[in-house]
Amino acid sequence: MFCDFFLNLFLPCLLVGNDKVAKRDYYEVLGVSKSSDLSEIKKAYRALALKYHPDKNPGNKEAEEKFKEATEAYGILADPQKRKMYDQYGHAAFSQGGGAGGFGGFSSGDFGAFADFQDIFGDIFSSFFGGGASGRSGRGRAGNDLRYDLKLTFEEAIFGTTKEVEIGRKVACEECKGSGAAAGSQKERCKHCNGTGQTRIQQGFFTISKTCPVCNGIGEVVIKPCPACDGTGVKMRKGKIKVNVPAGVDNGQRLRLTGEGEAGTGGGPAGDLYVVLNVEESKIFEREDTELLCHVPISYTTAVLGDEIQVPTLEGKTTLKIPAGTPSGKIFKIRQQGVPILGTSRRGDLNVRVYIKVPQKVSPEYKDLLNKLKEEEKNIGDDSQGFFDKVKGMFQ
Repeated sequence: MFCDFFLNLFLPCLLVGNDKVAKRDYYEVLGVSKSSDLSEIKKAYRALALKYHPDKNPGNKEAEEKFKEATEAYGILADPQKRKMYDQYGHAAFSQGGGAGGFGGFSSGDFGAFADFQDIFGDIFSSFFGGGASGRSGRGRAGNDLRYDLKLTFEEAIFGTTKEVEIGRKVACEECKGSGAAAGSQKERCKHCNGTGQTRIQQGFFTISKTCPVCNGIGEVVIKPCPACDGTGVKMRKGKIKVNVPAGVDNGQRLRLTGEGEAGTGGGPAGDLYVVLNVEESKIFEREDTELLCHVPISYTTAVLGDEIQVPTLEGKTTLKIPAGTPSGKIFKIRQQGVPILGTSRRGDLNVRVYIKVPQKVSPEYKDLLNKLKEEEKNIGDDSQGFFDKVKGMFQ
């Protein structure tokens, strides 16, 4: 089908030797420089094709001519050999009897120069008709994809789990095995499309194939519908599906279960089930990708003198050594104690941020000790005095 479309659309543009109207420079037509590479030329042509396409400008002859002009220019500049000839001889390179020996007609070998037209026009067709130029037209229609939102605890997302979910979906009818035809009857060839599943319609100056509206692209129609499914070939059923959640998934990620969506019709494949993960937050850990962070309080004496403390991990508790003179807010990294990295045996790290906990109430004995400590601190100096001296200097 694409070859017919190609010839109908581009052959008049290629046989430029019969055009007696003065032609604009091809580089000027596309709005590119002579030093532009193929990607820049393709990008420029795609923009012009989308802008001046006849289906976006019905009845506009000027837009149609601009579309043809851009297509002709692209057909030459996108081919390295033709572009070289054009740069040397100009339009005369492709005129009958021109300086380069003339165009000499169109041959099958020239299709190589336009191999990416199909890719470009796939984008154009997608914007006009919601599908590519070479859309699937096989027998049967694929079933719809489904979505299921699955709640997970923080631990289930970290370590992985298996969940059993119940969903309602269309499945193949048991009576007719998904054919839609009643027992003892058969489908007949669709007369509207002659069994091809496609109808051809004229769009401007070329032809486009679309899915047959009568048989929905199957090519066959049900004459005697199955009473169990009214000829649809599918029935709504509830069923349970096992979902294997790998270790290390995160909130908002999707799992794709191929073929677990709704059943197709006319022998088409089933759709897919997309499981969207909603992960609960942890009361202890903060997560960023594969890294974990937890906040652990320490006493003033531990920060000054150093000590060993117990910190939480995903598997329980572990011992962390706090060196003497540790400031509040210091982060310690525990390797390989974070979130599993999907598809590997490795894990991220656990980051422990310590902070000095200030008691709200103290005993008289504790207060006496603090007062003695306060007096002792006067003897060893106070760094804050140096800080205030700097502040004072800012305003002098």
